[in-house]
Amino acid sequence: MTARSVTLDDVAELAGVSYQTVSRVLNHSVQVSPRTRAKVEAAMQQLNYVPNRVAQQLAGKATRTLGLATSDLALMAPAQIASAIHERAAAQGYHLVIAMANATGNAQDTVNELLAQRVDALLINLPLDAEQAAQVQQQCGSKPVLFLDVEQHAAVAQCQYQSESGAQQAVEHLVALGHRQIGVLNGPESSASARARFAAWQQALASHQLQPVCVLHGDWSAASGYQALLQLLPDRLPQALLVANDQMALGAMRALHQHGVKIPGEMSIIGYDDTAESAWYQPPLTTVRQDLQQLGAVSVDRLLAELAGEAVQPMPLKTELVLRETTAEPMQNGVDVTEIAQQLQALARALKKSP
Repeated sequence: MTARSVTLDDVAELAGVSYQTVSRVLNHSVQVSPRTRAKVEAAMQQLNYVPNRVAQQLAGKATRTLGLATSDLALMAPAQIASAIHERAAAQGYHLVIAMANATGNAQDTVNELLAQRVDALLINLPLDAEQAAQVQQQCGSKPVLFLDVEQHAAVAQCQYQSESGAQQAVEHLVALGHRQIGVLNGPESSASARARFAAWQQALASHQLQPVCVLHGDWSAASGYQALLQLLPDRLPQALLVANDQMALGAMRALHQHGVKIPGEMSIIGYDDTAESAWYQPPLTTVRQDLQQLGAVSVDRLLAELAGEAVQPMPLKTELVLRETTAEPMQNGVDVTEIAQQLQALARALKKSP
């Protein structure tokens, strides 16, 4: 014999309020006083009451549920964005349902998984071109939709960092150090965001009468970055490498370490994203920071504002170059200036400690 499920009537009786008051608390109504809300929530917790969202969906009510269609969560950046979205949604009293795209499925299949669960609004963190985004927008009908990884000229609501600023910052830093032979390790050619990032790098390099000395591609994973660098080792390396995300940079650095290539003495590397792990690479990775926590929070706030029918003023999201230890001046006549400086610093510390 199964135990009887706890109902709203049970919660109302324990809290000493009406059924309607419990319902208002569940729907986050402003008509309920803080004291009454606290009593109802305490009763729910004591009874282990779980709202029946399926019943709400069948009744056609708003479920206070957002949907997130996302790229592979084995990748660092999508995982951190999803975590930030979940945290912000929960803080605003919303649940988050996640559908992850697989390698063979298309965006519309992933979105259909969310629509089948009758979410109130959707966040789309899939790399889409303008046409694909328009199809997803049409598929979602009247539900609010916000795109986090789409071609910038697409006629859809967007919340994302602009590739131009980050690319410019990275190229300017390398050129200022004296690098002229600069290569690129980009994401897959099918990705709209990878194409945008590459175009921005090309534009930034062209402003210094430069062009990439090599162009490699990966699938955003560390393994693909590792395999890409093997194509250049041991003797076809550029002075510096621009990498489209931190995870591929990690793989590229491992390939260089295995072949005894010193970073940054023999080759400088700049990543992209500034994922939480990049500060713990060896050496710590210089990278273009996209505040993924901010991206998740701002995207949820914008979507909820649209859901409430409020006017939304897009806030520009700005990148920042985070200088760590994977960039330095290029070698001069085969001499690693950075290593000599480090050796002199070590010698100075040793002399300081000696009696």
